[in-house]
Parts: sequence; structure tokens; C-alpha cells
Amino acid sequence: MARLFSGIQPTGVLHIGNYVGVIRQWVDLQHEYDAMYCVVDLHAITVPYDPKEYGKVVLDAAATYLACGVDPNKSVIFVQSHIPEHTELMWLFSTITPIGQLERMIQFKEKSQQHKDAVSAGLLNYPVLMAADILLYKAVAVPVGEDQKQHVELTRDLAEKFNRQFGETFPLPNVVMNEGARIMALNDPTKKMSKSEARSGHAIYLLDSPDDIRSKIMGATTDSLREIRFDESRPGIYNLLVIYGLFTELSRPNIEARFEGKGYADFKQQLADVIIESLRPLQSRYRELTADPTYIDSLLTEGASKVQPIAEKTLTIVKDRVGLG
Repeated sequence: MARLFSGIQPTGVLHIGNYVGVIRQWVDLQHEYDAMYCVVDLHAITVPYDPKEYGKVVLDAAATYLACGVDPNKSVIFVQSHIPEHTELMWLFSTITPIGQLERMIQFKEKSQQHKDAVSAGLLNYPVLMAADILLYKAVAVPVGEDQKQHVELTRDLAEKFNRQFGETFPLPNVVMNEGARIMALNDPTKKMSKSEARSGHAIYLLDSPDDIRSKIMGATTDSLREIRFDESRPGIYNLLVIYGLFTELSRPNIEARFEGKGYADFKQQLADVIIESLRPLQSRYRELTADPTYIDSLLTEGASKVQPIAEKTLTIVKDRVGLG
């Protein structure tokens, strides 16, 4: 089977955008690919974090993957920092990566503005590490949110450049995205929903209580118009309708017909109901998993043992081709 690689940073609680945009794809695609799902803990330390809580945060991220439906019998789940070949390959790739290309990365620009006093070389080199993550396992499919698409494009550039300079080594990975790749903030539908945004009402997190979910949906930004329809020029109601469609899997005409003549309050109540019921089994499974952290820890250890030989083999080939064999 063709190989697939993807990962999410263990920073903050995952939100519904992460779920419908990426993780739900993981669950579907694990039946079609040799799937590898990584907790990318090295990426997350490029911005301020609490080292005392970090181990728990990593385990919680893995528990969330499992609670969402990732099956350890069909996929491999592991932690990025457990495989040192990621960082060694990243260093080799950094020697062929133009700085100007990294400085043009949209996410680097945005995070540099958010963390003006803590802009590190690690933040600049984040996309190079992501390229190493993907190419270390010669993955051909990479499910990502829209904010990571540019990084996968850089990965393709680096694979092509390496192949030209040192011989054919890496396949060119392809982005896998769905409509959920760009879910917008509830309180500002001109900005993407983010795990790192602290403002109340910004996002619905996967572990939010039913009351919190309902409160956030009822307070979500809409507009002064009344018609409930998919219209991108009305970002507030458009975003909520997209979320409704992703959770119900109903067609857009069907959704518009369902709410014809109804008001925003009625629509928001039904949207909240749909999200609450969709997340209920996930939340229950998460509580079961986190009650026994030794199970998750053993699963991550087993995952690392499965991917380590693949990583070692790739790095050996790369080092030989660049003259370090």
C-alpha cells in the first residue's frame, strides 16, 4: 500500500476544525494507505510552552487521535521526538533550503507577529523539519489543513532538489485536503480557527461540554440579514453552514431547504445539537483512554519500534548519497 504521513502539534486542545479538516480524513484513509500518524512534539516547542506539562500534553494528543477513530491495528501512532532520524534528516535538508524561501512561509510570518519576543531559528526551520517528517518515510499522501499546504509544497521542492543533486531518492508527496481544511473562527470568521487562540468563543474544542458548545454557537458571529444560505460574501453564516454540512454530511441544497424561512436562532440551536451529539462518543472514548495512560504509552512505544527501521533505512541511503556514508 502507498504510504501516508500526517501529524498535529500537541499545543492546546484540538478543535472541530482539526477534527473535520484532518483527523476525520485520517480515519477514512487508514483503510486505503499504509498510514503513519505522528504527534509532532518537536514542532510544538518552536513557540512558548510549559515543559512541566508537556509529557501529559503529548499523551493527551495521542489519546485524542484514538478517540477520534484512528485504529492502532490499521495505523501506526508514534511521537516525533522518539525517532532521532527526523532531526538528522532535517539538518541535511537545511543545507539545501534557501533562507528566502523559509522567510516567505505564511505561517512563519503569522507566528512571528504573534510571538515577537520569541522568534527562533526553530520557527524559521519548522517547514524543513516537516519535510524531513514526510520524506523520511517516503510518504506520497499528506492530509493537512490549509495552513500547512505551503509546507508540503516546500517538501516537494526539496525532494525534487535532492533527487537532482544526489540521485533519485524521494517520491513527491501530494497534499490531501477536504472542505474542512479551512474552518473559520466563530468570533471572527475572517480568521482561521486556531488551537493557540485564547479568546473566548473563538473555537469549539473537542472536549468542550455541551453547555460550552451551545454557548459558543449561539454567540457566533453572523450578520444582519435573515436568509440562511451558502454565500461566501457573508463569512459568518457561511462558516456555520459549512460546519453544519461537515457534521451532517448533507448537501448544500438540502441544508438550505431545511432552514428556508427559519431564523438564525433556530439554525444555531440545531447546529449546536448536531455538534454535541457528534462529539459525545469521542469524548466518552477519550475519558476511557486517559484513565489508563500506560496503555497509550505502550502504544506509542510500539509505534516507534515499527517506524524506526524505516527511518534508519532512509537516513542511511541519504547519508551515503550526500557523501556521509
